[in-house]
Amino acid sequence: MRHAAIPGSSGSVRPLRLLGDPVLRAPCAPVTEFGPDLARLVEDLFASMYAARGVGLAANQIGVPLRVFVYDCPDDEDRRHLGHVVNPRLVEAGGVTVTGPEGCLSVPGVEAGTRRWDHAVVAGTDVTGAPVRVAGDGFFARCLQHETDHLEGGLYLDRLSGLRHRRALRAVRRSAWFRESRSPDGDPAGRAPEPSGAGG
Repeated sequence: MRHAAIPGSSGSVRPLRLLGDPVLRAPCAPVTEFGPDLARLVEDLFASMYAARGVGLAANQIGVPLRVFVYDCPDDEDRRHLGHVVNPRLVEAGGVTVTGPEGCLSVPGVEAGTRRWDHAVVAGTDVTGAPVRVAGDGFFARCLQHETDHLEGGLYLDRLSGLRHRRALRAVRRSAWFRESRSPDGDPAGRAPEPSGAGG
């Protein structure tokens, strides 16, 4: 087996951006140049995702505001799905809605029951510009929806409402990483959003 064939094996681990970083809240720009820089970004995304023990990672989570995400995610039958999508579009989401546990590498240590469709299809291209279409069910469908949300400037917290929303934000405020993000004068440098009642 060639070591270079393993996704992320030639990539660099980059720091993850956490809740409160503006790059997570702005829609990402489409990729227009396909070449070595894009290939390096995909490798770095894989390396960073594996280092953080995640199942998916969007480019803005490492501070790059481009429409790219990677995944190495099981579905509900423990089948492994591995790949990347450039300029992804969520072209289908349906079936039934399921409330299941969801977390995020940009909101570490906080998990909440989040409603998602149990089937999703994402269309885009690969790193060379060739068309790709990725379909998922169950947990993998959740992953595809989660990562496409990231590229629109969204977080799973935005889909929570009521008690789930309040509990998640309380957990954020109590987390060590959030407390460490506060500036010396006591103002939050990365304040979590206040409950708005909006959810999905």
